[in-house]
Amino acid sequence: MESDTVVKVRDIMMKGPVTLEADDVLDLADDVMNLGRIRHIPIVEGERVVGVVSQRDLFYSALVKALGFKQREQKDLMRTLRVQEVMSKPVITIPPDATAKEAARLMAEKKIGCLPVVEGEALVGLVTETDILRYVASR
Repeated sequence: MESDTVVKVRDIMMKGPVTLEADDVLDLADDVMNLGRIRHIPIVEGERVVGVVSQRDLFYSALVKALGFKQREQKDLMRTLRVQEVMSKPVITIPPDATAKEAARLMAEKKIGCLPVVEGEALVGLVTETDILRYVASR
């Protein structure tokens, strides 16, 4: 890749990421992350992104582990909590025409692992630390 080529977020993002809604239960988010081996899920209302749930959010919500809850009790508790109770908000987004470098800088500055990619108000993709690292490693 030539050094004067500017790589855009749209070139490295994951298109059509898995999403959930704010009213979904935490147990569903946990299952989706484990089955899909993903670490971030954008939370949407219609097409608009209203938050992000990460594995870290689930980990902190599972603080019940530290309180001595058994695995079964943890799952039961996660069925009673809604995604909106643990999601990160307000959500920091980036447009698809931003550069990969801008995305990397924003993630580092805000100490976040992903950026939902939005065009207008609609979610069109997700760019993660892994996408940035993959791009840098391929140069």
